[in-house]
Amino acid sequence: MHLEWLELRGFRCYETLDFRPDPGLNVLVGPNGAGKTSILEAVNYLSALRSFRRTPDAELVRTGDATAVVRGGFRRASGEVRVEVELPAAGRRRILLNAKRPRRHADVKVEIPMVAFLPDDLDIVKRGPALRREYLDDLAARLSPQAGADQQDYDKALRQRNALLRRDGRMADRLTLDTYDEQLAARGSDVLLHRLRVMEHLIEPLQTAHTTVGGTGELTWSYVSSWTSVRDPATSGLEIAEQFVQALTARRERDLDQKTTTAGPHRDDPGLLLDGRSLRSQASQGEQRSVALSLRVAAYHVLEDRNQAPPMLLLDDVFSELDPDRAAGVMELLPRGQVFVTSARDDEVGNRGRRWGVTSGRVTG
Repeated sequence: MHLEWLELRGFRCYETLDFRPDPGLNVLVGPNGAGKTSILEAVNYLSALRSFRRTPDAELVRTGDATAVVRGGFRRASGEVRVEVELPAAGRRRILLNAKRPRRHADVKVEIPMVAFLPDDLDIVKRGPALRREYLDDLAARLSPQAGADQQDYDKALRQRNALLRRDGRMADRLTLDTYDEQLAARGSDVLLHRLRVMEHLIEPLQTAHTTVGGTGELTWSYVSSWTSVRDPATSGLEIAEQFVQALTARRERDLDQKTTTAGPHRDDPGLLLDGRSLRSQASQGEQRSVALSLRVAAYHVLEDRNQAPPMLLLDDVFSELDPDRAAGVMELLPRGQVFVTSARDDEVGNRGRRWGVTSGRVTG
């Protein structure tokens, strides 16, 4: 899988851009603020359908423009895959996959396998659980469109239940709550199982990657949940759903008072331990950074195994944050597939790959 062409219109700092990258290593070099990261953000958007900087869609539109357009053509063994996204400054976006509206957004993630390394990946390890949940859920959706669909269904039911609680509080209709509880339980059990399966798939490549980038010690997963003790991905979904319904019933009075849903996968805390120590609270920043890198490398290899082909790899200003040994380890891990690297200094990346100069929203090379 590789990107053959990218077209931008009114996206970020780019009035127009027609970019034909190399199928191997592409190094985008330029000063800060020149638009290097915006190219990677656009490429990633065509797979993830959201900004990897968590920027709202409307803010991706170039100042003064009414609409941003991102188009890309990807080449894979079965032929070309084309993704087009139109982002209005106001209103709903329009997404096309091979000239048709995708049935589910998860279908795009599966069609365009991609992994992005970002400067703030350290937050996955050192901050609260939301980013770790997002990491597992995103990888699950890239491995299976059903996982992405289950996440969307769960999020929809959760929004509806919380909207009812916020609006009506203790006056909320109990029968309606019962219906939402059943929907949450059915999809929430699936979300948990998808996470547990991903954690199981990840542990071996995660340990290998950790060693390669210079880390030491044994990595293991932890999973803290207030509503279930299940940690075996072979557990029946019906059994987990029953536990979820029981938890929602037990917490209903609290939910009515707090006007929000206080139990479920959206509150769980997946974590990582290094030699039994919490990486979040009992590890050095060097150890945390090694594991953050390893999480992306492991995701890459899990996707590669699933697709029997390397996914695309995006590295945004990663080398400036690494010491020479870890930087060398990352270079050793760069795959044979298509890779995009951004850097403010050409000497950070070595001599491999095609160089592209990025200045003031223009790309030359």
